[in-house]
Formats: sequence, C-alpha cells, structure tokens
Amino acid sequence: MTAVKIDTSDRTGRILISIDTMGGDSGPDAVVAGLSKSVRKNPDIGFILHGPENKLRPLVERRRCLNGRVEYSDVSDVVTMDDRPSHVMRNGKGTSMWSTLESVRLGKAAVAVSCGNTGALMALSMIRLRKLPGVNRPAIAVLWPSRNPQGFNVMLDVGADVRADAKDLLQFALMGASYARNGLDLSRPRIGLLNVGTEEHKGRPELKQAHELVSAFAEGAAFDFVGFVEGSDIPGDAVDVIVTDGFTGNVALKTGEGTASLIGDLLREAFRFSPLSRIASILAITSLQRLRKRIDPRRVNGGVLLGLNGTVVKSHGSTDPTGISAAVELASQLARSGFSGKVSAQVASASSVAQDSQLTGQGPLAG
Repeated sequence: MTAVKIDTSDRTGRILISIDTMGGDSGPDAVVAGLSKSVRKNPDIGFILHGPENKLRPLVERRRCLNGRVEYSDVSDVVTMDDRPSHVMRNGKGTSMWSTLESVRLGKAAVAVSCGNTGALMALSMIRLRKLPGVNRPAIAVLWPSRNPQGFNVMLDVGADVRADAKDLLQFALMGASYARNGLDLSRPRIGLLNVGTEEHKGRPELKQAHELVSAFAEGAAFDFVGFVEGSDIPGDAVDVIVTDGFTGNVALKTGEGTASLIGDLLREAFRFSPLSRIASILAITSLQRLRKRIDPRRVNGGVLLGLNGTVVKSHGSTDPTGISAAVELASQLARSGFSGKVSAQVASASSVAQDSQLTGQGPLAG
C-alpha cells in the first residue's frame, strides 16, 4: 500500500508540514513557539496543526508570523508517553498523533513531525503509512555532531527496533546513504558498521555477514564502505553514516546526549569557581557560545523514521521551542529534496538486485 499522491502544498505554494501539537512534555505552547521560530528561517512552509482547535487557535493568533500559514485538524485525544504501542494501535484513531500521520498518508502534507511516544509513533506509522516494499524493519536516523566538514554524521538505527540481522543492516546502510545525500548533500557518503573493533574477525556473526553484504552493494548504490568502525568514530571524520541495531544505537545516543549535558554543567561550574574564572568566562563568552551551540542536542533535534511510505520526523518529547524549530527545519529540507521518493527508489533497486541474486544462486544474498 502506498500513499495517495496529492500536491502537498497550500494555495500559496508553501510546503505543508503536519504537526502533532499534543505529544510533547511541554504541551502545545512550546510547539507553537517553535513553529514561529522556524518560519523566520523558512518562509516557504505552512502547517497543519493537530489537536484541540480551541486551545491551539489563541496560541497561534499571538504569533503574527504564523498568520495565514496554519490549518487546523480538531482532535481531542492524546497519545501519552506511558501508553503502550499496542494500545495506541487499537485505540488511537482520535488522537493528534494518528491525525498527524493521516495527513501525510492522504497527501495533504509532505512530512509529519511529532514529539510524542516513540514506540507509538513507529507503530502507528507502520500501520497508516506502511513500510516500503522490501523493507523488513524501519529505522530511526539521527544527525550526530562530528569533525566532518558537513558538521554531522548520520547514525541509524537509534531505537526503532532493538534487533537487526545482516539484511536489515544492509537496508539501514542503503537508507542511511540516501539520507546523507539529501540531508547533508554528500554525493558519495562513507558507510561504516558499528562494532567492538575494526578488525574483520571481530563481532557477532550477523555483523560479519552484514560486512560482506554492504561491501557487495557499495559500488552499485554509490557509496563507499569503510568497514567496521568503533564508538569513537561516531563523532569522528572517518565515516559519514554509522549503521547499527536499535539497541546499541539508542544507548549510544542517550550516552552522547548525557555527556554533552555533563560537559555544559562542568564548564559552568568551572567558570563560577572564583572571581578570576568569572572574568575569564566573560572574556571567552563568544567562544563559549559557539561551543554551546556546537554540542547543544536541541539544534540537531529530530530523528527521521526511514523505510516508510512517507517522511516522519520524531522530535524529543522534552524539547523546547529551539528543538521544535530544528525538527521543523529538518522536515522542510527533506520535503524540498523529495526525500521519501529517493529512499523508496534506493530500497527498491536493492531489493531487485537481491531477488536476482537469489534466483540465480549468485551474488551477495545468494543462499
């Protein structure tokens, strides 16, 4: 099942983004404030807001920059962070999350953005948007600050599914390469498989098999495979896309976010230590502000759900207006690039090659 293809722009030609206003910890106030920040950077976007219209309309009307950019989808129910995905799948039809995804499924909006329950969002996305043909497990991809010239690396999966076999990891590599091309403008991204060492004999059997598969597909899929990489390479410059299973990726992501927060706290503590250190902080304020922006998780807020018939951006549930704005900016960039169609073509091409290999008994997926 594929999404109905309808023009996803409003009558002014703006790109429409579908927003779940009720899923985050901070409520619709933070979401609307984030939207107002985003339109100053992206004047060619508009929004479909999903939630109680009587709560949303006054918030929007206070933001003059949102005038004429907003449509409302009046729904009252909310998917909470404590709701089980199975419960939401059965009973979530009247929720803002369901309605947000439905706008993308029907072609009314180009991308969906939600701060809500990750498990529920992935489950509903698979039900309403369906997986791309040939995709076994969708993945969540995030941008990670790095030493590379583009400033970020892509890592996936970071929590869509704790399991991944060799063929899943191959699909993650293909989808991650497409994301790097469209999200980071890299014509030939470098792909690495996250492992406990770079030597080919290390790691679980599925990682060793994935090494062979990804290497065999690299040339035809127009990416460079650098082999196994370690945790220290995630923020490094040896690779552009890091491929792993959702369990490992989520642990790495939360560890990185916690480390960034700790560094910020330690710096503030150090500069408050004495009168001289306070003076030093004033002298170094410009450099400190640059560092804060560089490691601030809010500025790269937004994981992309890959492998679906539609583009979905998952924002942190606890994020503030700055984080919402970053997620919306990412969504608008992917919409402009025609990202969903490009990922679909990449996966379809790989699936065709895989089927041919199995039919002939040759090639990377034979046997």
